[in-house]
Amino acid sequence: MHLRDKFGRPLRLAVIGGGPDSWIGRMHRGAAEMDGWFRVTAGVVSSDPQRSRASGLAIGLDPARSYGSVPDMLAGESARDDGVDAVTIMTPNDTHYGFAAAALEAGLDVVCDKPVAHDHAQASDLVRRTRARGRLFAVAHGYSAYPMTRYARHLVRDGAIGTVRLVQVEYIQSGLATRVEDGPQSSRLRWIFDPARSGQALVMSAIGCHAQHLASFVACANVARVMADVGTLRPGRKVIDHVSALLEFEGGARGSFTVTQAAAGAENDIRLRVYGETGMIDWSHREAGYLKLAMQGEPVRTIGRGDPGLPAEILALGRTPRGHPEGLREAFANIYAEMAQERMARELGEPVPAFPYPRVEDGAHTMAFIEACIASQEKGGWAQVER
Repeated sequence: MHLRDKFGRPLRLAVIGGGPDSWIGRMHRGAAEMDGWFRVTAGVVSSDPQRSRASGLAIGLDPARSYGSVPDMLAGESARDDGVDAVTIMTPNDTHYGFAAAALEAGLDVVCDKPVAHDHAQASDLVRRTRARGRLFAVAHGYSAYPMTRYARHLVRDGAIGTVRLVQVEYIQSGLATRVEDGPQSSRLRWIFDPARSGQALVMSAIGCHAQHLASFVACANVARVMADVGTLRPGRKVIDHVSALLEFEGGARGSFTVTQAAAGAENDIRLRVYGETGMIDWSHREAGYLKLAMQGEPVRTIGRGDPGLPAEILALGRTPRGHPEGLREAFANIYAEMAQERMARELGEPVPAFPYPRVEDGAHTMAFIEACIASQEKGGWAQVER
C-alpha cells in the first residue's frame, strides 16, 4: 500500500507569506499540492491583518483559517483537532528566524525560503530547536532537487569521476544591473535594499546561498575556508550585489564561486561543474533536464532525465517522459514530497527513507559560509567557515 494511503490524508500546510500576486507564493503552494502530499489549509499572507484575511480568501482558504497574524494562526491551529502539520515561510528575510522558531515551538514541521536566518548563530539555534523538538525542517533550495543534480550527486558519491579535485559554480542575474532602487518599484523593493532586512550580503541571501548549497550538495562536502571579493558592481550601491571567491572544501578539493545580480544582459542561470580524478560533470539550469558526463579520454555523454538505466530514486523525481520539460516547480515539489514521506513514515512506524532534501543544517552551513566570505574581504585573506 502507498505510504500516503496508509496515512489516510494529505498533510495540512499553513503558508506564511506569498499572497495572490506573489510568484514565490504560487510556486510553493503549487509545489506542495502537486503530488497530493500536502493541502494548503491555513495561512497568514500579508503583514497587514486585514489584507492578510482578504488575501487568504483569494487563494482559497476557509475564512476561519485565514489569519491576521502568525501568533493568531499558531494559536488557532493548535486549538483545532484538524490543525496544520507544517508551515512554509516565504516572507522577507529578516522574519524567517522568528517565524521558524515560533513554528518549531508550536510542534510544527517547517519549510523555509532561504536564508533561514540573519546569521550563523540564529541558524544554529534553529538546528538545536529542530532537533530538540524532533521536527523536520526543509530549506527551499530547489536546484538541488532536480533529477539531474541529484544524479550528479549520485555519481560523485559513488566515485564515478574519482575523488573530487575542483568545483566551479556560478549564478548570474541582471535584475540589479540598473539602479532599480531609485525606480518606480523602489517602495515595493525597499526591504531588499535595507541590509538589516535582506541579510548580511544581499546577493548571498538572494542567490548566492543557492550556488553554495548546490556546490556542497553535489560535491558531497561542505566548504572549509574561503578567500572572497565581496562588493558591488553597480557604483554607489549600498548593498552587496557581487561575490567571487576561491574555495577549499572539506577533503581538500578546490573551487571557484561567482554570484551577481548586476550583470547587464544576463539571464537567470546557475551552472555547476565538478571535476574528479577521472572525469567531470556539468549541469546548467538552462538545460536542467540534462547532465553532461565527460570521462578522461572518452566521448562526452549527455544523460537525460528519464533515461533508461538511471537509478530508481532518480527516475522517481521526474513526472513526464524525457523531452517534456519540467522546471523549478517540480523541483520544489520533490522537496515537499520527500519531507512529507519522512513525516508520514515516522508517524506510521515505517522505515524512514534517507531523502537528501536540503535541511536546516544546510542552512546553518550557508550562513557560516556567508560570514566567512565577509570576514575574508575584511581581513584580506583566507577565512575559515565555522563548523
